[in-house]
Amino acid sequence: MTTGLHPGETPQEPRPTENQPLPRQEAVPGSPHVENRTRSAVITARAAASFAAVSRSVATARSFVRDTLQGWGFADIVDDAVVLTSELVTNAVVHAGTSADVLCLRAEDGVRIEVADRYPEREIPLQGSHVNMGSPDREGGRGLQLCAALASRWGVEYTSTHKQVWFQLDLPDRPVGTRSAGPALPPDLLPLADGRVRVAVVQIDRAGAIGAWNEDAEELFGYAPDHVIGKPLTDLAAWPHTPGTSTGVAEALQLSRWEGSYGIRGANGRVTPVYASHLRVRDTAGDPSTVCLLVRDHERAVLQTPLRMAAGDGSGSGEGQAADPFEVFIGSPAPDDLDGLLQRTVERARDMLDGDSAFLLLATDDETELEVRASTGLPSARQRFARVPVDAGPGRYGSARMPAVHDDLTAVPGAVPLLNGTGMRSVVTVPLKVEGRLTGSLGVAAEAHGRYSNEEALRLQFAADRIALAVESARLGELERLRRGSLSFLVEASDLLAGTLDRDQTLALMAQMTIPTLATWCAVYTIADQASDPYLSYVLHEDEDLIDGLKALLSKIRPPEPIPTPGARVWTAPAEAAHQAALRTSMRSLGLGEPATVSSGIGTTLATASAVGGETVVLPLVARNRVIGMLTLGKPTDEHFRQEILELAEDLSRRAALALDNARLYSERVAISQSLQRSLLPPELPQIDGVEVEVIYRAAGEGNEVGGDFYDLFPIRDGAYGFAIGDVCGTGPEAAAVTGLARHALRLLAREGYAGPAVLERLNSAIIDEGARSRFLTLLYGELWPQEDGSAVLKVVCAGHPLPLRLRQDGTVEPAAEPQALLGVMEDLELYEQTVTLDPGDVLLCVTDGVTERREGTRMLGDDGLTEVLTTCTGLTAGAVAARVMRAVERFASDAPSDDMAILAMRVPGLQTD
Repeated sequence: MTTGLHPGETPQEPRPTENQPLPRQEAVPGSPHVENRTRSAVITARAAASFAAVSRSVATARSFVRDTLQGWGFADIVDDAVVLTSELVTNAVVHAGTSADVLCLRAEDGVRIEVADRYPEREIPLQGSHVNMGSPDREGGRGLQLCAALASRWGVEYTSTHKQVWFQLDLPDRPVGTRSAGPALPPDLLPLADGRVRVAVVQIDRAGAIGAWNEDAEELFGYAPDHVIGKPLTDLAAWPHTPGTSTGVAEALQLSRWEGSYGIRGANGRVTPVYASHLRVRDTAGDPSTVCLLVRDHERAVLQTPLRMAAGDGSGSGEGQAADPFEVFIGSPAPDDLDGLLQRTVERARDMLDGDSAFLLLATDDETELEVRASTGLPSARQRFARVPVDAGPGRYGSARMPAVHDDLTAVPGAVPLLNGTGMRSVVTVPLKVEGRLTGSLGVAAEAHGRYSNEEALRLQFAADRIALAVESARLGELERLRRGSLSFLVEASDLLAGTLDRDQTLALMAQMTIPTLATWCAVYTIADQASDPYLSYVLHEDEDLIDGLKALLSKIRPPEPIPTPGARVWTAPAEAAHQAALRTSMRSLGLGEPATVSSGIGTTLATASAVGGETVVLPLVARNRVIGMLTLGKPTDEHFRQEILELAEDLSRRAALALDNARLYSERVAISQSLQRSLLPPELPQIDGVEVEVIYRAAGEGNEVGGDFYDLFPIRDGAYGFAIGDVCGTGPEAAAVTGLARHALRLLAREGYAGPAVLERLNSAIIDEGARSRFLTLLYGELWPQEDGSAVLKVVCAGHPLPLRLRQDGTVEPAAEPQALLGVMEDLELYEQTVTLDPGDVLLCVTDGVTERREGTRMLGDDGLTEVLTTCTGLTAGAVAARVMRAVERFASDAPSDDMAILAMRVPGLQTD
């Protein structure tokens, strides 16, 4: 790899000339960032992150470096590190267009930061007097110029896959004995103090009793040494207890070093606010004691250690310039999002107590359970959103409401359920409280036993008190955003579910709306009736490749019980079946016999088993006080559902259940309607020797198979056939009732031997007898007799119906009947029939008014238009004639037909000769 030179350091190899190749070093495979370089200091901590090739990654990288260095206590070099990182990451993600890897390494004397991209062929200039690095105003090479100007050491390195720029910043030297220093200030800006500043020196023994009391203490508080020596300091101290703070001065005296404010109750009974600095010491015999330096609170500048500010922020003085305690712990600026805030909190807590892991849990609204929201050093994906009870056992150590220290978890298994099986042995936990209400719990754990004491618990409690309000505020903000998103989600879901009455489509929508918003996979079970078992109707997974395996897995286990109790309940069967399937597959891959406990019926892959190995919940689908199915939601291995997600899923299940039941009722009614409609049409047309017959029927309206129009063709007796085509006024059930009455009455009366006029007169009487339910009816009825010479004789009665048209072989078209009165209006009708003979090649065309009244704007097809179409059908078969007429009707207008249409075409082909 090629390494750039840095100023002030002797090169390891001779400097190359312009024509000499750069020196190469062998890279260690798989470790291009760290192991292949020599460092002068021991690395004590490291932090790494990767950033995608998008512009916003530059700001994210700046925040990452700033937070990391502030957490390490390197505030003096934060600004330089952030500027250099910003330039180098910009070069990678913006100019080079690749992702960037940032590695921060902490040493005792400073920090080293490495920025790597995946653009190794990019030309990087080598620093030296003979190389022109260009203008500072140009984009290329500016990051390297900044490295040369700001960094103590820096370099550029290449591998076959990475280009890496690194720089090192050393901590500034401080004079011996100087901890911190502020700028020189004018006298009018100096802190105020009394004419003589008194510093009380009080020494407290290991039992908490006063062992020494100087003259300034006597002057400040009014007690002579004889009156206070031997008494506990807690008898005099007034600790400023606040809600959510469970520490006191006794705990503060146990810390190795502490600064803060409290009060001392004087001899006159008044409390004097003081600022104290405690230092824990031990004498030559090894006995510990605490030396307390106390001044009046308004003179705290005498004792208070100034908080270290970031470079460039040290101007000014006074308390108004001090860093916010929350920012000191959590880093500045604090994350806006809750997850970022919680994750940074656990990382800072772990570093503060030098632990191996840390976790933060938030309390539910009823404060009965804690939900895992962030962790570090633990399998967070497995533990996220897991729940543990607030009060896990009796006593203070069994409740999350009080601080607790466990020296060895192996001695008290189950004391901290979250750490079961993680290898952690010692743990300290403290509550997060806001206005006395438990809002969460913060814990730090270590793999060694006995790592934590009350001192660490007190330090962690201080940190928890600093962040509790910020965490609660961020949590409430997240809940508000989630509620808004939930309302928007439910509104959209309701619109989608209301937009269809198809059962299968409703099932698909139910599953698709939950994936991946609410869960990783979803299964919908339906129940046909109370006596039926749940049926697996639909399965969906966010990974389409796993759907078949998931369906096979669920089909082999017993469905969940259809319990109508509202809310989500945990269903363990899929996870158990997945575990057994994974075990079976693993055993088979090892060539071992299958355990007897493994079900042999489940054939699924390890991927499927992992996909359903997490938490699974079942929500009942209840509509009209009946369980019609179950909505099953699942997570992958060891993941859990958030309470807010379960509440949203419950709201969705109620809407989905009603939509599914509406779709079921609609489907049932459509099926009944279609069955009744189909009964109004003849099941099939009879084959008539010597006559071609073709019927085309189009019912207007979505989902309708039969409207107010109808047709029929049936045998009356040997050699005679009856045919009819009619149109009932109106639509709906009333029109359908008249249609059924007419079709069945025609068949019955014709087969009883009545002639055409008698058939229609009796049908007219039957329609009028229906009273208010009656509808008038236009009807063309006729009887057909095929003849031996190839012709056909027809006797026709046209009762108010469009006249039948006869097409001759020469192309002429003429009406085949005369109009007469329609049915259902007058009681006494005098109808007559007309005889028509169809010669070979002739066509008789019968239509309903939906054909002739087809409209496009103000134009109507009419009888003339139909006649014109029919004249072009000479020589066509009956089927071709009917198809051409229908095609002409459809092309006449662009809109969908608004009326039913029926076309009956009969053609006499003539005798067939060999």
